[in-house]
Amino acid sequence: MRIWTIFLLAAAGTFLVDQGIKELFVGGYQWQSRCLSLELHMNRGVAFSLFASLGPWLKWLQSLLIAGMLWFFLAEGWIRRHPMALGVLLGAAVGNLYDRFHHGAVVDYVYWHCGFDFAVFNYADVMIDLSVAWLLVSAWREHRRAKRER
Repeated sequence: MRIWTIFLLAAAGTFLVDQGIKELFVGGYQWQSRCLSLELHMNRGVAFSLFASLGPWLKWLQSLLIAGMLWFFLAEGWIRRHPMALGVLLGAAVGNLYDRFHHGAVVDYVYWHCGFDFAVFNYADVMIDLSVAWLLVSAWREHRRAKRER
């Protein structure tokens, strides 16, 4: 029960923080500096606007990918081993998916433009990257531990 509580709270918390920040930018908030701009951008694709040509089909494809990911994590028992990381991953993925259904695009707002232009991104994107890194490090540590025990 404790594991499911961690998983669900991490997912809900990530989703709520993500949507709260996005509402600020949808409401008109912006901030500029020499290297960083915090301003509303609507991304109709995925990373670097890839697959924007799929239009409304992209949200359904993303829905299937999230459902498949969740099924895999349940079937393989990953949620029991990594409830926090997977909860954050799910909450962030659902946050971006919610944007596609609610706004027709993902709400992005962080734009780095000092020395080079980087893709515009949001809190959910950062949480996805961090949770994937967390899972990779955890898998590497589990592999090393299992190798030592042989």
